[in-house]
Amino acid sequence: MQAVDGVIRASLHSDVVLVRQVAEHIIAGGGKRLRPALLILAAGAFGFQGDAHHRLAAIIEFIHTATLLHDDVVDESSLRRGRATSNALFGNAASVLVGDFLYSRAFQMMVTVGNMRVMEVLADATNTIAEGEVLQLMNCHNADVDEAGYLRVIRCKTAKLFEAATRLGAVVSAANRADEEAMAAYGMHLGTAFQLIDDVLDYSGSAVEMGKNVGDDLGEGKPTLPLIHAMRHGSASAAAQVREAIERGGISDLSAVLDAIRDSGALEYTRAQATAQARIACEAISHLPRSNQLDTLLELARFAVERNF
Repeated sequence: MQAVDGVIRASLHSDVVLVRQVAEHIIAGGGKRLRPALLILAAGAFGFQGDAHHRLAAIIEFIHTATLLHDDVVDESSLRRGRATSNALFGNAASVLVGDFLYSRAFQMMVTVGNMRVMEVLADATNTIAEGEVLQLMNCHNADVDEAGYLRVIRCKTAKLFEAATRLGAVVSAANRADEEAMAAYGMHLGTAFQLIDDVLDYSGSAVEMGKNVGDDLGEGKPTLPLIHAMRHGSASAAAQVREAIERGGISDLSAVLDAIRDSGALEYTRAQATAQARIACEAISHLPRSNQLDTLLELARFAVERNF
């Protein structure tokens, strides 16, 4: 991961000062570097020798960072990872344009890898992520979104980049197609579990631990799984309260919504769905030869559902 960070910093160079400032702000802002780590571990699980995976991991992080810059503008967020967002510091226009820079820099870098399969995987992933962003935008303030519709959003918007990261670990290692698909399935189910736990933490974590404000999703009118479950299984009055909060947006009714979520068992249900997804992820790669990298991938699935940040 130190080698990956070295590639990231070397690849951030731009003669345009503002590009460097905004990109450095968000890349240096912490984060778990989970997606690039997944790529490195997946490649290691197949015994990869070389350094091409460092560049691919940096590409994955650039694509992820670009989506964060754009997300924060769309969501009008002011806090990420406990720090002011780039749009809060530099403005919306700079954040969108530097996000575009990171996308285009990622594509410059992937061309140098010289592998058409790599290009295919990353082009497909970025397109699917963009579709997921639009789907989420369409779903905002829509209290009629069901569980299947919401899962479609997070599989496009979040899980797809996890899937691309683990798939590329197999691709760069020249793994057979069956093993590539197995590793991709691991990434997709892990990414789904990861987002579901984020949904839980949005209504149960603390701002200090999460690095963002509790109830942000409700403030943006996002019908996440805890809210969907609360409407489906809560009392009629509680369901109506949640529906109104989604449709109106804002957190003025946060206390009542939290009561509805708690009383309906929505957090426990969502966590159980995340645990099931993590179990499926582990099963997908259980046939691979044991190694430190494989053990760490299995451990990461446990981390994804047990974390509180």
